[in-house]
Amino acid sequence: MELKNYIRTIDDFPKEGISYKDITPLLLDPTAISFAVSEIIKGLEGQPIDKVVGIESRGFLLGMLIAKALDVGFVPIRKPGKLPAKTISQSYDLEYGSDTIEIHEDAIQKGEQILLHDDLLATGGTAAAACRLIETLGGEIAQVNFIIELDFLQGRELLPKDKVKSLIHF
Repeated sequence: MELKNYIRTIDDFPKEGISYKDITPLLLDPTAISFAVSEIIKGLEGQPIDKVVGIESRGFLLGMLIAKALDVGFVPIRKPGKLPAKTISQSYDLEYGSDTIEIHEDAIQKGEQILLHDDLLATGGTAAAACRLIETLGGEIAQVNFIIELDFLQGRELLPKDKVKSLIHF
């Protein structure tokens, strides 16, 4: 199955000069979703995964399905003020400023093997900040995966070597 066929490009969204990669056509097709999840977890046989962590909000979409397929729990990473219990936070730089993400401080235990998921890898700032949160809590990054990677932005350079898996490359 060619997953690129399920990605729609929207030019000049959310602002002029951006070519947005829209995953909603993928989400509309249950066969494509099932295929994407199976491709993400392929190669993890025998590797212990304790939890899947998804980055707000599009990382939640397949992240929950990946957790279900692996029969493990799911942990959300969210923007500040969205999680109800005690959190830790991590700030990171963007092209045009900075942002912050948070995780519940009791979400990950020391030594747990974590699969981090988001829909798209661009510059890598958000995913790198998520990795730092996971590691601060004592978790170990088993895999960082994405549906789409924008190769020209070289975001994987900020992430753990040999742990990044992307299904579609642009």
